[in-house]
Amino acid sequence: MKIKQQEPASLQQQTTPMIDVTFQLLTFFMFTLRIVGPEGDFNINMPPPGAGAAKSEILPDIKVRLIADLNGNLASLKLGDRQLGTGLGAFQLLNSEILKLVGGTNTAQNNDIEVEIDADYNLHFDNVVKAIGACTGRLGPDGKTIIRYVEKIKFAPPKTNPDA
Repeated sequence: MKIKQQEPASLQQQTTPMIDVTFQLLTFFMFTLRIVGPEGDFNINMPPPGAGAAKSEILPDIKVRLIADLNGNLASLKLGDRQLGTGLGAFQLLNSEILKLVGGTNTAQNNDIEVEIDADYNLHFDNVVKAIGACTGRLGPDGKTIIRYVEKIKFAPPKTNPDA
């Protein structure tokens, strides 16, 4: 008995429907995209790069000093020459002192006030973020709106690593 061998069927895929679906999905995602402002957008002026950068002629209005212990924990929080303590209570006190210094929550008046944060080299970053939050403002009574005290925050030029 002779068996007839059939030639394999041609396996061609239709690419036109795939391309159509791809463009429809691309169009759908383009139309439904919502551009949201970056979360935690702080108006922060970093010092210029380089060790010998010139200091600005305008002195900052408010200086906040964060001192770290050997483990990188907050050992002291100072506003100018005044000692505010350590821990969460120190950041709350910093927030209330900043409010007293700026004289209210009117952002139009506070646009020219700058806060300079001077943190030790080995201080944990979360303490710096808490200081930024305490200086910029607080949450409103509804817990959703932000009441701003200061718009401009800058950092003191970094000091060299004491362990290097």
